[in-house]
Amino acid sequence: MISSVRLKPLNWHPYIAPVELSEATPEQLEAMKVTPSAKKVSEYVRTLVHDPESYLARTVLFNAIMYVEGGLARPDRELGALGASMVNGCKFCAVVHARRHAELTKSDEVVTALYLDKPDKLGPRDAAIYSFARRLSAAPSEATAGDIASLRSVGMDDAEIIDLIHAIAIFGWANRLMHVLGHAESG
Repeated sequence: MISSVRLKPLNWHPYIAPVELSEATPEQLEAMKVTPSAKKVSEYVRTLVHDPESYLARTVLFNAIMYVEGGLARPDRELGALGASMVNGCKFCAVVHARRHAELTKSDEVVTALYLDKPDKLGPRDAAIYSFARRLSAAPSEATAGDIASLRSVGMDDAEIIDLIHAIAIFGWANRLMHVLGHAESG
């Protein structure tokens, strides 16, 4: 998949030594149980869990926004996260959410168009979501009723719009955490 753009996974390298699982406190181990990944606990998670209370709060909120059943479709949440991450310059998150969007939709057309800087190739709904994600990420205070009207014009209801705003907004936070705590690079 994603043959046109070849979005290879990136590696994230922390600036602060991650908690070693063998040395984690009971509170840290308990907090890491809310990690949604089916893989090993990442260095990023182990870096954030230095403060288990804030990690737990952050991850419960993140899971509720990105993985909840119902409301905005998961590919649309991923597209919002991708648009935000692109504006925020977080290559790691952009690649992760581009790949998830392509996997969920079983198509790399949207991701390819965005990475080739051709948003005019998007369908109306994807274009509205992507445009809103970029606008909200670049200057949140400049979002207007017209932005909401654009989302409604492509069939989104108020609950879906709120879900999209949550997905975009949490990536303002997530991208900043990633940037200040480490850096990403190719394999």
